[in-house]
Amino acid sequence: MHTFYAPDLTGPTYTLPEDESKHAVRVLRLGTGDVVELLDGRGSRYDAAVADANPKRCQLRITQHESMPPRSYFTHVAVAPTKNLDRMEWFVEKAVEIGVERITFLRCARSERRELKLDRLEKIAISAMKQSGQAWLPQLDEMTDYAAFVGAAASETTFIAHLEEGERTALTQVAATGNGCCVLIGPEGDFTPAEIELALSRGIRPVTLGSSRLRTETAALAAVFTVHLVRE
Repeated sequence: MHTFYAPDLTGPTYTLPEDESKHAVRVLRLGTGDVVELLDGRGSRYDAAVADANPKRCQLRITQHESMPPRSYFTHVAVAPTKNLDRMEWFVEKAVEIGVERITFLRCARSERRELKLDRLEKIAISAMKQSGQAWLPQLDEMTDYAAFVGAAASETTFIAHLEEGERTALTQVAATGNGCCVLIGPEGDFTPAEIELALSRGIRPVTLGSSRLRTETAALAAVFTVHLVRE
């Protein structure tokens, strides 16, 4: 069954945007009566039948609605984007497939990418949601200064993964309790000692993702997968 994203669905019918209408009718060859799936990204799945196979305004009639509750455990990753944007796109795609509620992009002292446009990342997240059958679209936050983010973070549920020497707890242990967690992942070159000290001074605890030295996007995905594995 073909799946479409319908964030503004409110009534018994839904009209696909022009680009999606053209794709549905011209490419997928959908005709009157064919059934498709709609996702609103807010926990609802719909079955819908094509009522008017117009390539500019394909109208669908809702036939069934199912509400999917959010996961009982909230996963939030705050990561410094890599210089190569392809690697962040890969992370967003795979994180959504596994299951993540929120991704924040951090601007750190050693960040090689200082600005980030979310348009393409949001499209990738939508595509991954549709492909994986997820009913909830994660929140993607604009670039945020590290100090501001740490200053506003809830210390009891926020953890920092860094490579400096010192005692750290395995993420598998801290993810096993509570209702959610946020994991901070640094840029290529890691957080600076001052950034680590700032986090620790705020009560944010250090965690480890294992003994290997991971790339930024790999560490971020490992955090998502670890929480998912422990909780589900």
